[in-house]
Amino acid sequence: MADFDFDLFVIGAGSGGVRAARVAAGYGARTAIAEEFRVGGTCVIRGCVPKKLMVYASRFRDEFEDAAGFGWTVPATLFDWSRLVAAKEHEISRLSAIYRANLQKAGVALVDSRAEVVDAHRVRLVADGRIVSAKTILVATGGAPVLEPDVPGREHAITSNEIFDLKTMPARLLIVGGGYIAVEFASVFARLGSKVILASRGENVLRGFDEDMRCGVRDALQAAGVETHFSHLPTAIEKADEAYRVKLTSGLEVEVDQILLATGRRPATAGLGLEAAGVELDGVGAVKVDEFSRSNVPSIYAVGDVTHRVALTPIAIREGHAFADTVFGDRPTPVRHEHVPTAVFTTPELGVVGLTEGQAREAYDCVDVYQASFRPMKATLSGSSQKTIMKIVVDAKSDVVLGVHILGEGAGEVVQAIAIAVRLGAKKADFDATVAVHPTAAEELVTMRVRTARYERATPGPEAPDAMPDEA
Repeated sequence: MADFDFDLFVIGAGSGGVRAARVAAGYGARTAIAEEFRVGGTCVIRGCVPKKLMVYASRFRDEFEDAAGFGWTVPATLFDWSRLVAAKEHEISRLSAIYRANLQKAGVALVDSRAEVVDAHRVRLVADGRIVSAKTILVATGGAPVLEPDVPGREHAITSNEIFDLKTMPARLLIVGGGYIAVEFASVFARLGSKVILASRGENVLRGFDEDMRCGVRDALQAAGVETHFSHLPTAIEKADEAYRVKLTSGLEVEVDQILLATGRRPATAGLGLEAAGVELDGVGAVKVDEFSRSNVPSIYAVGDVTHRVALTPIAIREGHAFADTVFGDRPTPVRHEHVPTAVFTTPELGVVGLTEGQAREAYDCVDVYQASFRPMKATLSGSSQKTIMKIVVDAKSDVVLGVHILGEGAGEVVQAIAIAVRLGAKKADFDATVAVHPTAAEELVTMRVRTARYERATPGPEAPDAMPDEA
């Protein structure tokens, strides 16, 4: 190891890279990490953390409205965007400083520079042109927003990178997209007071999630005042004085103050020098890795969103830790990506773990579904029309719970605990045998005893003819 400047050089000081660096240093590896922006990565600086702070801010509107039903008189409220942005900035700066301090305590050398791969064991630091060597290189550069669709005037739009730091809150906001980022910001800004228009290529929001939950989120957005246009995208963006005029594929023209492109993210590998070093990338630019996060170049590894496996912060952290255990702790640790819980922080929020109903029906011969939709107890006095939806998907043959889906207040908190049971292979009978906590919304998960649907895979009988070939 003495032939190299470092045992490990990490490119990218986000959640996955920082965890890998700290754990590797704890094993005695001489470790350095380079970051070209701010330590903490997307999650801390312009992702999960600032987004959740804005989600909290937006929900006060509902709380103020609900208070009257419980005897409170709330005077006229006024929201100050600049105060929220300043408070958000203070908090993420605090967290970034903690990340820096933790790296320093672990003995990791931090380099404030973009780093690019030269070859299997060398990295160039762009800030001063130095080239350093390392026995192992870890790429943890995360992902970057996709600027699509590519239409005239696209340069006038912003991405999730910029929306947290707008000088003023847009009175009228067009959000393009239907995934996590799009629906979360639609929910937030509608509650903060913006007129929000959501335009999406798909026929509904949140492709890949359970169909009933997708419809529940869509309905909640519309109830919050979000104007939705499905199967429509911008065809042109024009500057119009202080606003923007946007043409949609439907022919509709809308005038807004800001346009947020939330059409996805791609691995941030452009210009890193990976191809020149012989590292294989897939069609979207992700680093191809094995179950131990190793690329086809034995000394180069990658973790987190840059690998395009499961783009979630906890997964990046798990992969970074497993990498360090494998390479420097002599504990080969593959990362499994099954039973990963996740939450979408709309209002109400969506928490899920395991298979959707559709996925289960494709994979299993007989699937039972248990589903409930109800007004939560709080709504009985507040007058809110918000509903809670819960669904449990079960393999009818083994009684094993395949998936749990919750749309409602605190869904993310609830599904974190439920994920333990799903990961351990809990059966529906185990849910039924669990005593309820009353009165809570979550008790519905252990009191849903009546099956709402059963789906059996059709199998051809002995008299069924073979499929006929197409006629020429």
